[in-house]
Amino acid sequence: MLNDADPVESRATSYVTLPLGRDFRSELEVRRSRFITVLRRTDTEDAARALVAELRKEFHDARHHCSAFVLGADRSVQRSNDDGEPSGSAGMPMLDALLKRETEPGCTGLSDMTAVVVRYFGGILLGTGGLVRAYSDSVSTALDKATLVRRQRLRLCSITVAHAQAGRLENDLRSSGYLLAQTRYEAAATVLTLALADDPRTISEAADRVATLTSGAASVVAGGTEWIDG
Repeated sequence: MLNDADPVESRATSYVTLPLGRDFRSELEVRRSRFITVLRRTDTEDAARALVAELRKEFHDARHHCSAFVLGADRSVQRSNDDGEPSGSAGMPMLDALLKRETEPGCTGLSDMTAVVVRYFGGILLGTGGLVRAYSDSVSTALDKATLVRRQRLRLCSITVAHAQAGRLENDLRSSGYLLAQTRYEAAATVLTLALADDPRTISEAADRVATLTSGAASVVAGGTEWIDG
């Protein structure tokens, strides 16, 4: 097990993870041993451990079910487990593969992700060095092939506009590259929700754009923040 980190308020604005609800699997063979890697998006330790439990049942005849996971926008929770392999030869290399993965500029890195490597022993001892390479390569190879998404902390801003203007304004904003998080139809008006980068300049520019498109009839009201895949 790795060290626990004290919970702190997240300062991160974006990180990379897997699409929600979509596991990814790959397999690597090293000197007759099979290494089956499963990646899943998880946002709690319980969810991470549930994946390990699921795979123990599915691959009940495998000798090892090694795991590593990274959680939180700031990657404040990091754990690994060798599951019977020599100490430091499986879980830690897997965790390193997650932590050292290169991502888009400006991102914290990979997070909210669990990797489990199921090993079927092939009869040939790999040695500690061989195991380290095999477990690290298994996770790295899976990440090479997996589809990843950027998750961003965005400021939700509402725009209240007359029903007759809503459709055109929504189309104009989308055409300008803005992300619409929600459209809510109320009795007297339509409320559009923009998801914007959480900085004053971006919000000010959006407000100016909305004012121009509506001839000053609508304004942008900043609300709370939310993590959104994009």
